[in-house]
Amino acid sequence: MISSIAAAPTMASAEGPLRLMAFGDSLTHGYGLVDGETFPEQLELALQARNQQVTVINSGNSGDTTASGRARLDWALADKPDAVIVELGANDGLRGLDPAQTFENLDAILSKLTEASIPVLLAGMLAPRNLGQDYAAEFDSVYPRLAEKHGVALYGFFLDGVALNADLNQRDGIHPNKAGVAVIVSKILPQVEELLAQAREREVHRGE
Repeated sequence: MISSIAAAPTMASAEGPLRLMAFGDSLTHGYGLVDGETFPEQLELALQARNQQVTVINSGNSGDTTASGRARLDWALADKPDAVIVELGANDGLRGLDPAQTFENLDAILSKLTEASIPVLLAGMLAPRNLGQDYAAEFDSVYPRLAEKHGVALYGFFLDGVALNADLNQRDGIHPNKAGVAVIVSKILPQVEELLAQAREREVHRGE
């Protein structure tokens, strides 16, 4: 396992393809989907259709909480991404885990990424409403607080436009189907392009 990534080299030059890592849980990994339907795959195709030179790395792991994501971050960073989308926390909310722990784990993940000067897009999550207003308010606040603390971009709710829509979800009502993933990609795409622009700018400065 890698102990430090602060000086990790990048695989992309200012003119070459960027390596964008989607780091998350089953929503990223593609639970219940077949090849070509997952978020990283659909995102890569959408970006390439817009003339973006980019490879999107699927670093999703079904079942991950923020704690297990934090534990495998160093291993995932062996792929040397130029930018990272962090999508974690859904399983914390489903299990009713302490939002303070969710904050702490994501804080550690973002700290490592920002210390390594890797541009980040934080994908927010909302708590299940059956856990009560107090829990939901505390959990929902985790993501904007972290984005402000670390100065990273925030996509407010990863499942925006998809959650609770039966036509866009699998039978479990939790995981998006192919059409649901397409909605997510279309909504998050502008901020992902901004993220890639940050990564390109970073590479240009590194080459000066």
